Amino acid sequence: MNALKLFITGNILPLVEMPGQYIGGEWNSVVKNHDDIDIKIALAFPDTYSIGMSHLGIQILYGLLNERTDTACERVFAPLDDMESLLRKQKIPLFSLETCTPLKEFDIIGFSLQYELSYTNVLNMLDLSGIPVMASERNETDPLIIAGGPAAISPEPLADFIDIFLVGDGEECLPQFIELFKDMKQRKLPRKEKIVSIAQTMRNSYAPSFYEVSYHKNNTVKAIYPGISGLPSLIRSASVKDLNKTYFPTRPIVPYVKTIHDRITIEVMRGCTQGCRFCQAGMSKRPTRPRTVENILHLAESCYTNTGHNEISLASLSISDYPFLKQLMDRMNRIFRPRYVNISFPSLRINEQLVFLPSMLNTVRKSGLTLAPEAATQTLRKIINKNITDEDLYTGIGEAFKQGWNLVKLYFMVGLPTETDDDIDAIARLAYNVSDLKKNMSGSFGQVNISIAPFVPKAHTPFQWHPMVTLQRIKEIRNRLFDRVRRKCIHIKFHNAERSILEGIFARGDRRLGKVLYQAWRDGCKFDAWEEHFHFQKWMDAFQKAGIDWNFYVHRQRNDDEVFPWDHISCGVVKPFLMQERQKSFDEKITADCRLDTCPECGSCARSRNFCTV
Repeated sequence: MNALKLFITGNILPLVEMPGQYIGGEWNSVVKNHDDIDIKIALAFPDTYSIGMSHLGIQILYGLLNERTDTACERVFAPLDDMESLLRKQKIPLFSLETCTPLKEFDIIGFSLQYELSYTNVLNMLDLSGIPVMASERNETDPLIIAGGPAAISPEPLADFIDIFLVGDGEECLPQFIELFKDMKQRKLPRKEKIVSIAQTMRNSYAPSFYEVSYHKNNTVKAIYPGISGLPSLIRSASVKDLNKTYFPTRPIVPYVKTIHDRITIEVMRGCTQGCRFCQAGMSKRPTRPRTVENILHLAESCYTNTGHNEISLASLSISDYPFLKQLMDRMNRIFRPRYVNISFPSLRINEQLVFLPSMLNTVRKSGLTLAPEAATQTLRKIINKNITDEDLYTGIGEAFKQGWNLVKLYFMVGLPTETDDDIDAIARLAYNVSDLKKNMSGSFGQVNISIAPFVPKAHTPFQWHPMVTLQRIKEIRNRLFDRVRRKCIHIKFHNAERSILEGIFARGDRRLGKVLYQAWRDGCKFDAWEEHFHFQKWMDAFQKAGIDWNFYVHRQRNDDEVFPWDHISCGVVKPFLMQERQKSFDEKITADCRLDTCPECGSCARSRNFCTV
């Protein structure tokens, strides 16, 4: 044990809440001797340990990189206030869990960008590490700061702080990145040359400091273009072609402390072609790539043997669309029910198959059945391309109540394009109807939990042109819903309206927002996704200090020909397709799932690329 770890263990950890989140040493974690390897990389998750260790992506990249004999991959999470205060007071730099190594001593720090409201934590973690927050201020002694994850497809708000974004599936692009970096480190290339060389070599990498941005007089983007020769004008997202052949961790780390999702998670399929027009993941992760049943069973058996978890979650953007679901569940139940291992789905799609799914999930523990209608009227569902019916919803939930479920969780969005008060009232009526289903069967009302989130238009979706509804309108909707739902067994959880507005600003922002982000962090903003830490007024003050009108980013209608701050990032789906889908939403037309219907020529796979160009 090194001196820093001894000091932290003896003098810091006894003074903090849940010290187990800072000590490392968990089952299946990996510790390597730094003298025996070439590359040291720290995976940095800009939120707490309990949230970060529930994220499958961290487990995948951690295992993938540590399989390499030339690489030591370690982890770091955002410390809570008590820990941060002690680190700053004792002048202890932020350190990795595995070896207690200060982050500044790593070659690479890789941030996972899962959510826009974690951006201030990125800055705070860099500052705690003694690494300049601004990329332009770093020198040869500083690690290379990279970032990936869902938010990397709209990276401009973080352009001032990140050296390189890796766009797309990490399993596909990280190994190539490590090989390139290793070669350049051995050749002792200067920092700037490393960044440029990576950006020139890897089609999935984006080095924002070497790209120029020009603006029109109305503040919209005129162009984003390489500032030096050899850089691509279009960065293409990395995509795993065959999920069965890609790496998956069969020895995931087992945390010592309680996490948000304390279970095994198996990704059964990546991508979704349902075409929901609000869904960034559904658009950017096309096409669908399913695992075979045999592959899933092998991974489930191995993970169970190596962890002992008593729950296995089968994850996918749309688990109901997995083509071999009945066969998979029959075999999973046969194997794991005798072991009292629960099989769960994160969320179920509402279609004609829903009536069969409760019996498939008739395993050890019946918690809530989670469904995402998103909208409560058929008109609004057509606009968002959610091709579901109330009949399928009620039939499926009725079967769930028969199978012994008592709680149904329903997810809705409000503030969708063309939404009216009638659409809001329909949410309350639907909730009452679902609760009544249980009463008609057993004499007691069914428990219904409704989760409401304001619609946030996202980049790379057909709704990227749309304005977001105002803060006042969101609060009016909230009050209207609470006024119409008075049954004690129906509970409403409404997402914080101000946080949704801030998310909307950064979801479609440009690099000028970096000034706001920096100012807000300097003013004390961090953990903005947490209710108890979020200070909306500080953010409003930061916008004012930076001289930036936040309404420009969130509440205006964008023109058809506007250049977006993310147009130089390609996720496969092309802009003409998104515009076509936007028009179909106006016409209330459904686009069928291309797995079952004709190709919509979205650009994401070889079939549609015969017709589309980016």
